Amino acid sequence: MVEAMRQSIADMIKGIERYNPVHLPTLEQYVDVQTRENAYDLEANLTVLKLYQLNPQSFKNDVTAQILLKALTNLPHTDFVLCKCLLSEKIHWVKKYGWQEQSKNVIFIANQDENIKTKNITEKIDFENVAGLMAACL
Repeated sequence: MVEAMRQSIADMIKGIERYNPVHLPTLEQYVDVQTRENAYDLEANLTVLKLYQLNPQSFKNDVTAQILLKALTNLPHTDFVLCKCLLSEKIHWVKKYGWQEQSKNVIFIANQDENIKTKNITEKIDFENVAGLMAACL
């Protein structure tokens, strides 16, 4: 079954059609088939992640996890890094700083006062260097 799907998927993701969100359900099904039949198609998986990036409302954690696991099985190649780079930066920042996603388009940036470190800047002024300037002002 995977070989039959591989060619149709390859045709589907050529050119501008690659980023057509209409293809997302078929591509997600193909990810599931890859998992069940121990197959791997990096280009199709990268397309799914790119479509998630372009259409965040369609994002599915389970499909993303399957893609990342399939990429890990292809170590030492850099497939995992490629996949990880396509994940939304929003997810990274929200987790890193403990922010809260209140809705699809609103993120509450928590109070960051404890992370801000003020700097006490002390300047040393050599009186001899400034003496001439001060005398000129008088």
